[in-house]
Amino acid sequence: MSPVSVNYGLDSLPGDGRRRAVSIGKFDGVHRGHVQVIQQLTAMAGKAETTVITFDRHPHATLRPGEEPLPIVSESQKVELLSQAGIARVVVLPFDDELSALSHEEFSRIVLAEGLSAAVVLVGGDFRYGHGGEGTIDMLRHEGEHWGFRVEVVADVCQEQGERVSSTMIRGHITRGEVAQASRLLGRNHSVRGEVGSGAQRGRELGYPTANLAQLLEGLMPADGVYATVVTHQGQRYPAATSVGVNPTFGELTESVVESHLLDVSLDLYGEMIRVEFVEFIRGMQTFPSSVELAAQMSEDEKVIRTILAGALEA
Repeated sequence: MSPVSVNYGLDSLPGDGRRRAVSIGKFDGVHRGHVQVIQQLTAMAGKAETTVITFDRHPHATLRPGEEPLPIVSESQKVELLSQAGIARVVVLPFDDELSALSHEEFSRIVLAEGLSAAVVLVGGDFRYGHGGEGTIDMLRHEGEHWGFRVEVVADVCQEQGERVSSTMIRGHITRGEVAQASRLLGRNHSVRGEVGSGAQRGRELGYPTANLAQLLEGLMPADGVYATVVTHQGQRYPAATSVGVNPTFGELTESVVESHLLDVSLDLYGEMIRVEFVEFIRGMQTFPSSVELAAQMSEDEKVIRTILAGALEA
């Protein structure tokens, strides 16, 4: 697979005259519904370069600050996932005052026509664009006739129990700790990644050393609790028990952290980047009377997690 091309900002648009098949959206999570959209785009692209226009933040962050939802994936995770789904070019537009001020006519001209030489534009049935969301699909079709691109509307995307798969649905599952349900809708395990930092060494003292992820995580942290997980480091995947929370037995933390204990292997991961895939929720966080009772519960958790992860690394 060829590496994906990435353009960041209006000033970086290629403007090279190469014809492109373009879809526009937040694509947060790059879930099963998004993958279906990408498959539709690829099918209609022909020789045109498959291109996704997405945004560096939720529009509410600029238009209604404080009301924007937490992203499921980071910007770099999103680009990687779009590339894996078959997209050749990703255009990341900062959803700032400059972009939100563009009229729908200006967006069509500057971005779609002059910037990307769009041949076809694939959008959702509720697509709006331009300042104040004034642009409609009919307006886009009219502008496409002028600039030489056609407009197609996304066909019905996959549903879960009669409801369209959405980022909002997935985000709700993750924040409730329902990671197995989220993974089913994503089409892969939900994951976070970050650099391993130093912790209080409590796990090591209990016989369960952990890799503690620093606070600047990529990906949405699930609800506090204990999870069956898979940790990836330098391309190698390891079964792991992971806790998310403040470790209430010791009361030393004020913010939730991700701590992963790799099963059957001891690695020095300090300062290294790892990815933690959440497979299944095991239990909520508990306060134990002593470290001995906490260690006993961790031993029981490990037995359950081993059973859940049996065969998972071959998936």
